[in-house]
This record gives sequence, structure tokens and C-alpha cells, in this order.
Amino acid sequence: MESTTLKKAPISLTPLALQEVKAIMKDKNVPEEYGLRIGVQGGGCSGMSYLLGFDKPKDSDEIYELEGVQLIMDKKHGMYVMGMEVDFQDGLNARGFVFNNPQAKSTCGCGSSFSA
Repeated sequence: MESTTLKKAPISLTPLALQEVKAIMKDKNVPEEYGLRIGVQGGGCSGMSYLLGFDKPKDSDEIYELEGVQLIMDKKHGMYVMGMEVDFQDGLNARGFVFNNPQAKSTCGCGSSFSA
């Protein structure tokens, strides 16, 4: 493991989001060498959209440990998600991961696209 695993992650997951990630990993039999990849990609109605999924670390990634979950993020994405909190909603009107990003200058109605 690299020393980057000792760094504080630039983003946080709420307890409910962490619980949901762990439940998905268990239910879907996600391999142990995989972690939760968080980042951004071009697209969406505001220019960029969030990336959230399970993946193996690559050479250009930074790896963080977050309460038993390996968090993987491309080093280039840090400036777009610094300070972001990922939450999980499980209500009647909405179910899914929610991104609260202080770096976003504007967001769209769907909540998964932003501009920086």
C-alpha cells in the first residue's frame, strides 16, 4: 500500500451512505480488491457529472480508507470534489446517493450534474 492511504480523504460519506455502500458490496459480491471509485466525468446538463461505482485502483489514483471501505479517486478529480459529502436518501420521493459539493458553482435539477 502507498502512503496515500494515510491521508485524510478529501470527501466524506455520511453513516447512511457508508452503510449502503457496504450493503451493496456484500449483496453484489464485489471482489475484495475493488473499492468505491468517486470522481467526475464530462457530461450532464451542467457540464460535469459525478462518478460513483466499484473499481480496481489504477496508477493515477489516490486511495483512502474510510471506515472499512477503500475509497479510490483519480488525483486529477480532487479539485472538483474537495470537501464534498456523499449522502444516501431512502425516502418515498427519492432513493439514491446525493452529492453535496461545495465546489459546485451551479447544479442542475437532477442533482447529479454540476459546473465548477
